[in-house]
Amino acid sequence: MAYNPRVHHRRSIRLQGYDYTQPGKYFVTICVSKREHLLGHIQNGEMHLNLYGESVKTNWDYLPKIYPHVELDAFIIMPNHIHCIIVLKEETAEAVDTSKIRHQGLPEIVRALKTSSATRINQLRKVKGISVWQRGYYEHIIRNEDALAKIRQYIVDNPVMWDKDNLNKSVNSKFTKQINAQVDPDNHISITLHW
Repeated sequence: MAYNPRVHHRRSIRLQGYDYTQPGKYFVTICVSKREHLLGHIQNGEMHLNLYGESVKTNWDYLPKIYPHVELDAFIIMPNHIHCIIVLKEETAEAVDTSKIRHQGLPEIVRALKTSSATRINQLRKVKGISVWQRGYYEHIIRNEDALAKIRQYIVDNPVMWDKDNLNKSVNSKFTKQINAQVDPDNHISITLHW
């Protein structure tokens, strides 16, 4: 099918006008292509990573070595998605080394995680060019400590809640088209999947 801008368009879910290179805490969800259970399995409320899931974890752990202004917070790998909190720190003049990679924003850091882990997973699968991740990702700017605590708890509880999770294909065999997450004024998190 030829490209048609009326059909093949993507609406950005990023907050317009927001500078995603500025220091802050970001809740990120990245889904596996077609929601395939590629990264391991849940048993008795615990996530058991397979070799592909381990490669995602290795790439996650490596991010601060590539991006010194990145701090890793809560993180969970699920069978078909990951949830994480990425912290972009303020860089001091002493920490800035012009010989190193320039200060990158959240989109570039997520892209690096997706690209490096997909490359390794495809090496392990002995294939080239097969999509591992869905095209976009979901992000939420964490604005206060209460929201941070609730999101951290949500991430920790994710494996226990897997049987009820809409991202679990065995719960719902249809694929979602959009994920929306909101934190209300009382700092309750709600994640809605739209068909």
